[in-house]
Amino acid sequence: MKVALIGASGFVGKIILEELLDRRHEVTAVLRNPTVMPSQAGLQLVQGDVTDQSGFSKTIEGHDAVISSFNAGWQNPNLYQDFLEGSRAIQSAVRQAGVKRLIVVGGAGSLYIDGKQLVDSPDFPAAIKPGATAARDYLNELKYENEIDWVFVSPAIEMHPGTSGTRKGSYRMGTESPVFDEQGKCVISAEDLAVAIVDELEQQAHHRARFTVAY
Repeated sequence: MKVALIGASGFVGKIILEELLDRRHEVTAVLRNPTVMPSQAGLQLVQGDVTDQSGFSKTIEGHDAVISSFNAGWQNPNLYQDFLEGSRAIQSAVRQAGVKRLIVVGGAGSLYIDGKQLVDSPDFPAAIKPGATAARDYLNELKYENEIDWVFVSPAIEMHPGTSGTRKGSYRMGTESPVFDEQGKCVISAEDLAVAIVDELEQQAHHRARFTVAY
Protein backbone atom coordinates (compact mmCIF):
# COMPACT_ATOMS: atom_id res chain seq x y z
CA MET A 1 0.00 0.00 0.00
CA LYS A 2 0.96 3.63 -0.36
CA VAL A 3 0.94 5.08 3.15
CA ALA A 4 1.54 8.60 4.47
CA LEU A 5 3.10 8.55 7.93
CA ILE A 6 2.99 11.51 10.30
CA GLY A 7 5.44 11.58 13.18
CA ALA A 8 7.91 9.23 11.51
CA SER A 9 10.85 10.67 13.46
CA GLY A 10 9.22 10.15 16.87
CA PHE A 11 9.71 7.23 19.25
CA VAL A 12 6.67 5.26 18.08
CA GLY A 13 6.69 6.68 14.55
CA LYS A 14 10.21 5.43 13.80
CA ILE A 15 9.23 1.91 14.76
CA ILE A 16 6.01 2.04 12.71
CA LEU A 17 8.13 3.20 9.77
CA GLU A 18 10.47 0.23 10.16
CA GLU A 19 7.53 -2.18 10.26
CA LEU A 20 5.94 -0.62 7.17
CA LEU A 21 9.15 -0.79 5.17
CA ASP A 22 9.92 -4.34 6.32
CA ARG A 23 6.53 -5.36 4.88
CA ARG A 24 7.31 -3.60 1.59
CA HIS A 25 4.79 -0.79 1.87
CA GLU A 26 5.50 2.45 0.04
CA VAL A 27 5.81 5.19 2.67
CA THR A 28 5.67 8.97 2.46
CA ALA A 29 7.07 10.40 5.69
CA VAL A 30 5.82 13.95 6.27
CA LEU A 31 8.36 15.83 8.38
CA ARG A 32 9.01 19.42 9.37
CA ASN A 33 12.69 18.72 8.74
CA PRO A 34 13.30 15.76 6.38
CA THR A 35 17.08 16.00 6.87
CA VAL A 36 16.75 14.33 10.30
CA MET A 37 16.03 11.01 8.59
CA PRO A 38 18.15 9.05 6.10
CA SER A 39 16.55 8.04 2.82
CA GLN A 40 16.03 4.37 2.07
CA ALA A 41 14.26 2.13 -0.40
CA GLY A 42 10.48 2.48 -0.33
CA LEU A 43 10.62 5.77 1.60
CA GLN A 44 9.85 9.25 0.33
CA LEU A 45 10.76 12.10 2.66
CA VAL A 46 8.56 15.18 2.29
CA GLN A 47 8.79 18.48 4.13
CA GLY A 48 5.41 19.48 5.45
CA ASP A 49 3.45 20.94 8.33
CA VAL A 50 0.19 19.23 9.27
CA THR A 51 -1.27 22.57 10.35
CA ASP A 52 -0.94 23.75 6.74
CA GLN A 53 -4.11 21.94 5.78
CA SER A 54 -4.08 22.88 2.10
CA GLY A 55 -0.43 21.95 1.54
CA PHE A 56 -0.66 18.81 3.61
CA SER A 57 -3.78 17.59 1.81
CA LYS A 58 -1.96 17.88 -1.52
CA THR A 59 0.95 15.87 -0.14
CA ILE A 60 -1.25 12.95 0.87
CA GLU A 61 -3.45 12.83 -2.23
CA GLY A 62 -3.37 9.41 -3.89
CA HIS A 63 -2.38 7.52 -0.74
CA ASP A 64 -4.27 4.45 0.43
CA ALA A 65 -4.05 5.44 4.08
CA VAL A 66 -2.64 7.92 6.55
CA ILE A 67 -1.10 6.75 9.82
CA SER A 68 -0.80 9.54 12.36
CA SER A 69 1.53 9.29 15.33
CA PHE A 70 1.34 13.06 15.68
CA ASN A 71 2.69 14.46 18.94
CA ALA A 72 2.69 18.14 19.84
CA GLY A 73 5.64 17.63 22.24
CA TRP A 74 5.48 16.33 25.81
CA GLN A 75 7.33 19.41 27.10
CA ASN A 76 5.12 21.82 25.16
CA PRO A 77 3.33 24.13 27.65
CA ASN A 78 0.45 24.38 25.15
CA LEU A 79 0.40 20.65 24.50
CA TYR A 80 -3.33 20.14 25.04
CA GLN A 81 -4.50 22.76 22.55
CA ASP A 82 -1.71 22.12 20.02
CA PHE A 83 -2.47 18.40 19.99
CA LEU A 84 -6.15 19.01 19.35
CA GLU A 85 -5.52 21.60 16.65
CA GLY A 86 -2.94 19.41 14.90
CA SER A 87 -5.16 16.33 15.06
CA ARG A 88 -8.14 18.25 13.70
CA ALA A 89 -6.02 19.64 10.87
CA ILE A 90 -4.82 16.15 9.93
CA GLN A 91 -8.37 14.83 9.93
CA SER A 92 -9.60 17.69 7.74
CA ALA A 93 -6.70 17.29 5.30
CA VAL A 94 -7.34 13.56 5.00
CA ARG A 95 -10.96 14.30 4.17
CA GLN A 96 -10.00 17.03 1.71
CA ALA A 97 -7.46 14.76 -0.02
CA GLY A 98 -10.02 12.00 -0.46
CA VAL A 99 -7.98 9.47 1.53
CA LYS A 100 -10.47 7.03 2.97
CA ARG A 101 -8.41 5.42 5.74
CA LEU A 102 -6.95 7.15 8.82
CA ILE A 103 -5.21 5.27 11.62
CA VAL A 104 -4.55 7.41 14.69
CA VAL A 105 -2.05 6.34 17.33
CA GLY A 106 -3.68 7.53 20.52
CA GLY A 107 -3.06 6.94 24.21
CA ALA A 108 -4.17 4.56 26.93
CA GLY A 109 -5.68 7.33 29.07
CA SER A 110 -9.08 7.00 27.41
CA LEU A 111 -9.42 3.31 28.31
CA TYR A 112 -11.98 2.40 30.95
CA ILE A 113 -11.66 0.50 34.23
CA ASP A 114 -14.87 0.11 36.23
CA GLY A 115 -16.59 2.71 34.09
CA LYS A 116 -13.95 5.38 34.66
CA GLN A 117 -11.33 6.52 32.17
CA LEU A 118 -7.74 6.14 33.30
CA VAL A 119 -6.90 9.79 32.64
CA ASP A 120 -9.54 10.85 35.19
CA SER A 121 -8.14 8.72 38.01
CA PRO A 122 -6.48 10.66 40.88
CA ASP A 123 -3.19 8.77 40.53
CA PHE A 124 -2.78 9.37 36.79
CA PRO A 125 0.74 10.81 36.19
CA ALA A 126 0.55 14.60 36.09
CA ALA A 127 3.42 14.89 33.61
CA ILE A 128 1.51 13.19 30.82
CA LYS A 129 -2.02 14.21 31.75
CA PRO A 130 -2.33 17.16 29.30
CA GLY A 131 -1.38 14.96 26.35
CA ALA A 132 -3.49 12.04 27.52
CA THR A 133 -6.49 14.30 28.07
CA ALA A 134 -6.07 15.80 24.62
CA ALA A 135 -5.96 12.34 23.04
CA ARG A 136 -9.09 11.32 24.95
CA ASP A 137 -10.94 14.46 23.93
CA TYR A 138 -9.86 14.05 20.32
CA LEU A 139 -11.19 10.48 20.29
CA ASN A 140 -14.55 11.85 21.43
CA GLU A 141 -14.50 14.27 18.48
CA LEU A 142 -13.37 11.61 16.03
CA LYS A 143 -16.45 9.53 16.83
CA TYR A 144 -18.50 12.08 14.87
CA GLU A 145 -16.42 11.57 11.69
CA ASN A 146 -18.60 9.72 9.18
CA GLU A 147 -16.71 10.29 5.93
CA ILE A 148 -13.30 8.85 6.78
CA ASP A 149 -12.87 5.20 7.73
CA TRP A 150 -10.90 5.98 10.90
CA VAL A 151 -9.35 3.79 13.58
CA PHE A 152 -7.98 4.95 16.95
CA VAL A 153 -5.31 2.68 18.46
CA SER A 154 -4.67 2.77 22.21
CA PRO A 155 -1.44 1.14 23.36
CA ALA A 156 -1.15 -0.76 26.61
CA ILE A 157 -0.88 1.19 29.88
CA GLU A 158 2.85 0.45 29.97
CA MET A 159 4.66 1.34 26.79
CA HIS A 160 7.83 3.37 27.08
CA PRO A 161 11.49 3.12 26.02
CA GLY A 162 12.13 0.66 28.83
CA THR A 163 9.78 -1.88 27.23
CA SER A 164 11.04 -1.46 23.68
CA GLY A 165 13.46 -3.78 21.92
CA THR A 166 11.10 -6.73 21.78
CA ARG A 167 9.17 -7.82 18.72
CA LYS A 168 7.23 -10.96 19.51
CA GLY A 169 4.91 -10.52 16.56
CA SER A 170 1.93 -11.34 18.75
CA TYR A 171 -0.46 -9.47 21.01
CA ARG A 172 -3.98 -9.60 22.42
CA MET A 173 -6.68 -7.13 21.58
CA GLY A 174 -9.41 -5.28 23.44
CA THR A 175 -11.79 -2.46 22.70
CA GLU A 176 -12.57 -0.05 25.54
CA SER A 177 -10.72 -1.53 28.51
CA PRO A 178 -7.05 -2.40 29.12
CA VAL A 179 -5.88 -5.93 28.38
CA PHE A 180 -4.12 -7.43 31.42
CA ASP A 181 -1.87 -10.47 31.49
CA GLU A 182 -1.80 -13.24 34.11
CA GLN A 183 0.43 -11.10 36.35
CA GLY A 184 -2.04 -8.21 36.20
CA LYS A 185 0.18 -6.15 33.90
CA CYS A 186 -0.95 -4.24 30.82
CA VAL A 187 2.16 -3.86 28.68
CA ILE A 188 3.26 -3.87 25.05
CA SER A 189 6.56 -3.10 23.33
CA ALA A 190 6.60 -0.31 20.78
CA GLU A 191 7.64 -2.91 18.21
CA ASP A 192 4.53 -5.01 18.76
CA LEU A 193 2.33 -1.92 18.84
CA ALA A 194 3.71 -1.24 15.36
CA VAL A 195 2.94 -4.82 14.36
CA ALA A 196 -0.67 -4.34 15.45
CA ILE A 197 -0.96 -1.03 13.58
CA VAL A 198 0.39 -2.42 10.32
CA ASP A 199 -1.76 -5.54 10.75
CA GLU A 200 -4.76 -3.21 10.97
CA LEU A 201 -3.60 -1.36 7.87
CA GLU A 202 -3.45 -4.60 5.92
CA GLN A 203 -6.42 -6.46 7.36
CA GLN A 204 -8.82 -3.53 7.93
CA ALA A 205 -10.51 -5.32 10.81
CA HIS A 206 -11.86 -2.19 12.51
CA HIS A 207 -13.97 0.62 11.09
CA ARG A 208 -14.73 3.90 12.88
CA ALA A 209 -13.73 2.29 16.14
CA ARG A 210 -11.03 2.17 18.80
CA PHE A 211 -9.04 -0.88 19.78
CA THR A 212 -6.22 -1.54 22.21
CA VAL A 213 -3.40 -4.08 22.31
CA ALA A 214 -1.24 -5.67 25.00
CA TYR A 215 0.44 -9.00 25.72
